[in-house]
Amino acid sequence: MPEINTATGASATFTAAAAANAAPKRTGNGDLGQQDFLSLMTAQLQNQDPFAPMENGEFLAQMAQFSTVAGLDRVNTTLSDIGSQIGGNRIATASSLLGQQVLVPGTLARPDASGGVHGVADLPEAASAVSVIYSDAETGVELHRQDMGAQPAGLMGFDWDGLPPEIVAARGAVRVAIEVDGDTPAEPFVYARVVGVQMPEGGQDMTLRVEDYGLRSSLEITDIR
Repeated sequence: MPEINTATGASATFTAAAAANAAPKRTGNGDLGQQDFLSLMTAQLQNQDPFAPMENGEFLAQMAQFSTVAGLDRVNTTLSDIGSQIGGNRIATASSLLGQQVLVPGTLARPDASGGVHGVADLPEAASAVSVIYSDAETGVELHRQDMGAQPAGLMGFDWDGLPPEIVAARGAVRVAIEVDGDTPAEPFVYARVVGVQMPEGGQDMTLRVEDYGLRSSLEITDIR
């Protein structure tokens, strides 16, 4: 019996030393990777004490732990890739918005590339007579009155392509007013050009710089043409 105890102690000493020699040598503060884990486990299995081999439960627990860590690494890598793709898509979206016409609440409109102004009126209730009045934004002189007739409640689109050539050439501003049944004004929305885009850090929504209307959150934009 004493001889067996001595052999067991020697075997245990040999096992620890062999495992230490077989384990991969690392320097610095680098994390263990998959290859490092497999090397350690192989060394552990090859040099385990034959009188006290590793239990199946211990082996499975180590494998499960490594699988969990490896899975988390893959998730982090995937999320990082998704973040990079989203960033690229945001840049592409921002560049595509430059020069586009977006719908904003307001009365000031400028001619688009085709020389017309466009917008939408929000009618709170049905009206028997609706008119859209276009006037020079600088002088206040009425340029055109557009009779839309009877209109139901809701959104009513309007546009005018007959602006004076000098206003079209200079992209001058036109003031838009909506008359409902002769005297009740309705809130107009006009299409204005996007002249800049800001992308805040932290994944927040883009901010658009709209001509004549300053900075507007992209969440406020409901239509683009």
